[in-house]
Amino acid sequence: MNNKIELLAPVGSKEALIAAVQNGANAVYLGGKLFNARHNASNFDNDQLIEAISYAHLRDVKAYVTVNILIDDSEMDEAIEYVKFLYDIDVDAIIVQDLGFASIIRELLPDLDIHASTQMTINNSYGVKFLKDLGFTRVVLARETPLEEIKEIHKNVDIELETFVHGALCMSYSGQCLMSSMIGGRSGNRGKCAQPCRMKYSVVDKHDNLISGFDKVHMLSPKDLNSIEHLDILYDNGIKSFKIEGRMKRAEYVATIVRNYRNIIDNSVNALTINDKKDIRQIFNRDFTKGLTFNDFGKSFMSIERPDNRGIYLGKVVRIDKHKVYIELEEDIEQGDGIEFLLNNGNYKGLKSPIDGNKGSTIRLDKPGFIEEGSAVYKTSSLSLLKKAKKSYENETVKYPIDISIDLAINSKPLLKVKCKDKKIEVKTDNIVEKSKKVALTKEKVFEQISKLGDTVYYLDNVDINLDDHAFLPISVLNQLRRDAVEELDIKFKNINNRRIISEIEFNKAKSNFYNFKKSISSNNKLTVLVSTQEQFNMLDLDRLDRVYIGYYKNIQETVDKLKKYDKEAYLWTDKILYSKNLLFIRNIIENTKGLDGISVSNLGTLELIHESCDLKIHADIGLNIFNSNTVEYLKKHNIESITLSPELNLSQIRNISNDVGGNLEGIVYGYLPVMTTKNCPLAVVKGCKNDDNCSNCNFAVGYGLKDRMNAIFGLERREGYSTIYNSVPLMLLDNLDSIINSGINMFRLDFINETKDIIQIQRVFYDCLNNMDINSIKVFMDEFKKKRSITNGHYFRGILS
Repeated sequence: MNNKIELLAPVGSKEALIAAVQNGANAVYLGGKLFNARHNASNFDNDQLIEAISYAHLRDVKAYVTVNILIDDSEMDEAIEYVKFLYDIDVDAIIVQDLGFASIIRELLPDLDIHASTQMTINNSYGVKFLKDLGFTRVVLARETPLEEIKEIHKNVDIELETFVHGALCMSYSGQCLMSSMIGGRSGNRGKCAQPCRMKYSVVDKHDNLISGFDKVHMLSPKDLNSIEHLDILYDNGIKSFKIEGRMKRAEYVATIVRNYRNIIDNSVNALTINDKKDIRQIFNRDFTKGLTFNDFGKSFMSIERPDNRGIYLGKVVRIDKHKVYIELEEDIEQGDGIEFLLNNGNYKGLKSPIDGNKGSTIRLDKPGFIEEGSAVYKTSSLSLLKKAKKSYENETVKYPIDISIDLAINSKPLLKVKCKDKKIEVKTDNIVEKSKKVALTKEKVFEQISKLGDTVYYLDNVDINLDDHAFLPISVLNQLRRDAVEELDIKFKNINNRRIISEIEFNKAKSNFYNFKKSISSNNKLTVLVSTQEQFNMLDLDRLDRVYIGYYKNIQETVDKLKKYDKEAYLWTDKILYSKNLLFIRNIIENTKGLDGISVSNLGTLELIHESCDLKIHADIGLNIFNSNTVEYLKKHNIESITLSPELNLSQIRNISNDVGGNLEGIVYGYLPVMTTKNCPLAVVKGCKNDDNCSNCNFAVGYGLKDRMNAIFGLERREGYSTIYNSVPLMLLDNLDSIINSGINMFRLDFINETKDIIQIQRVFYDCLNNMDINSIKVFMDEFKKKRSITNGHYFRGILS
């Protein structure tokens, strides 16, 4: 498989780039200073990007640049210009999250490959087909995608597939996490995630009582992915590119992981030695999981004890005296290695080893704190491994054989011909080969000069020297011929895509077309309601609403019939995460339910399914991350009738979208926003579940929560094979409804998740407010509502751009 697989390495710095390339990466991915999802990595400015692309291409390594965040309208022109710059410097592809932005780039720069970021949450063949039709050339699948689904995608859609094989994992489906955003305004969709998933949480039951054994543990912190022993399975099921995570990691990490994966790809899993496995674990691990693709679940997936590097087991404390501890070593240790102790209070104490020690011996160190005999000790860093990793990329290891022929005929200009792979060049000078007056050239001297390839990526394989007797040419001219040949050869290797040159005038003219929006007419203000159960639906006042999103499947025909009697819109609400079997189920419901007006979609696969199978109206929901006017415009061209804008937008951004494109724009004005969507159940470690076979019968499925260090409780719900974590406080915009109306929103949505007793009051007061009825009662209602719970305005008055 080694000739067909791409090993794709993370690059967060120049040193990491060199480490990746010299250790065998086929491709690298890196970010510029703008528009990338690793805001805190070193990243590359434009000059450094030019240098990085040249460095990679010269060594036959592709370079992909991340533009994988949601783009605001105010940034769109700058983002487009940035991608034009990437096009001009011969970047092999861009990695994109934003749908509207991708549609623009596809039109403006048709020769530039676009890869769908894992932030797009693509996990089924319908979603992959949608993006292929848009012009994407590769899809980075959601990390949670099951093996059978990958196989189905590969079977049905002819497109390159990429998946992560090693490194840190997000707890949430990428692109569907708002937790950092809602807690502190740092959005993962803007590359600024504060990683609240790595914090401690306590599990509480339906009555907010703590669950014994799960007080202040890392309930949302996954282990690190390690698929090195399963690459052949991924390859056999259609994966073309193996992606390593780690743009925030040091160069030695990149070198170590790339080297080991390169070895397995080139040979087989049998080439993986015990020492290789130890190196992989030593360089960084939170313990390892095969991942959700290979059905790890619960304890086999989660790292609830700690969220950071564990190192490897070094030994145990065998004796303690007043000031010293004695450690029996199961690994060698050298001065300067990182050592970590687990103290009695549950904390870890780290230090640098002051001495060397051999496996099997006992070493004595200063006592690090309160510790017991038998306590485990770990080696968290190894100087020898770091030195080995650094040595692997200190010298140029990528070398290409070249054939050189040189003609040196008296009274003629010298001619140097070079061939390397499929590249051929000829170099001449204006100098004339003369008949020597004293010392003539020799073949040995000519060979000596033209073979000085030094620190280039070439070595001399074959040479043919045609030299007239008594010929003379200055040595400096021979050297210049060699240097010119190498330079021209470098240029040929660096410019590998041979794209059409697009002038600034042509580009700017084409670009201007994407700002001529066709503004749609908005309907009158509507109150829309999402209900999760039939019990909630039965509580609604159907005279005081305009549309219902039906978020359940049992007795749905009965619900639709009742809505039709009241002349209200009935929309089937569908989940963010749907696999092939789920999509077939959805299609069956649509085909067998009479009277549906439309369907709400949060997954691009669902959108593709609806386009193929029925003519219902389509509502685009928050799972599609609709963040700018171009995305709205693109979706409208795909028959989207109404849109829920991203809950990460503020009023100013919404107003701009409304002014640009108009149409039926919906904002959520009440509800507990979903802040995380996960395949692994956070409570699986509580119950000891090894899979999700019994989720439908689980009494933990609804009502439990996670309490953070600020005592905020985030509600949990398990349904249809995935878990949703909800914000600790509800959106409640009743006090600010005028501001929402003035922003251009004309559809006002209430999301009822687990509510029961408050539903009718909340619905009626919003309806009355929208219709200027009984305004005085609103203040009374809000005063009572705030006494019972805290509320949030979400991002309507702040946003995530800063």
